[in-house]
Amino acid sequence: MSDPFETLGLDPNQTALYSAVLRLHRATRTDLAQAMDDPVEKVSRQLDDLVKLGVVDEQSGEYLARHPAAALGRVIAARLDRLAEESRMIDSALGSIRGLIRDYDAGRDYQSGPFTVEMVNGADVLYESVVGIAVQSPPMELLTAVPDDRTMTDFARKFADPWIDAQKRKLLTVHAIIPVSTLTLPGVRDQLTQLIETGGKVRTLDRVPSWFMTAGPEVAGLPPFWGGNLPDHAYNFYLVRTPIVVGLLRTLFDELWGRAVPLPWGRRGDGMVKVLRLAAQGMCDESIARQLGVSVRTVRARFADAMSELGAQSRFHAGVEAARRGWLS
Repeated sequence: MSDPFETLGLDPNQTALYSAVLRLHRATRTDLAQAMDDPVEKVSRQLDDLVKLGVVDEQSGEYLARHPAAALGRVIAARLDRLAEESRMIDSALGSIRGLIRDYDAGRDYQSGPFTVEMVNGADVLYESVVGIAVQSPPMELLTAVPDDRTMTDFARKFADPWIDAQKRKLLTVHAIIPVSTLTLPGVRDQLTQLIETGGKVRTLDRVPSWFMTAGPEVAGLPPFWGGNLPDHAYNFYLVRTPIVVGLLRTLFDELWGRAVPLPWGRRGDGMVKVLRLAAQGMCDESIARQLGVSVRTVRARFADAMSELGAQSRFHAGVEAARRGWLS
């Protein structure tokens, strides 16, 4: 078995010298050199190391042993600090791997020639293609950004059900970023609620830069023109099958997702929305509490949650921001 003190950073000679200081309790360098039967110069260097480690104190040329619990506790704390720093360095190295993977994929694509690009036509084909890809390698993560009202309206009216059903069957999981303005469109809330209840996640932005999607690690969907939507181009889009393009779009999606706002649906979100709606009708805290069957303290806590979620400085500001985001529709 390894020496536990060596694990903490003390070599066998330092450990032996520390034991000698403990036995003598207070001693000069000469005293300790005699006890160790070592040259004074060697013992002096080791004593300096023990002082730096914090297990021995030096006072007027004499060396005093700290209590072992306190001394070794300090050494252990220093060791833990070093381990934490090493862990942070490892995490940083792991984070950089994503960039290395993109470089590897780019090199592989370059060596293997042009990657596959397929023009796809029609909304039905889009939604069926996604499910088809998911069937081949479930459970597939689908990331999609929707920039416009018309695409959201079509999704709610005609195309949400296959994706919701696929989620129920554990074939895929949808993460979607949509414009906040689309939450008030007919049917959108009901379909998004089902999407979320079956495992999907949805966030909103004031403006989504373009339509795009990634289906798993190797398939991406791109519009005919970046910044455009699908209905204006008869739902024509490109299916690109290469990891490097998927990686770039996933990075973009992650950036947008970090800026986007979660929907206020679910138990906590519904509580916030209810108090905001009743406050918008001019009701006071006490009336809201009676209406909802909760305490006034709970009402005020929900207002505080809403203000925090919305980044609002006042209840009025929270109400305005909630209305802008479609929470009160």
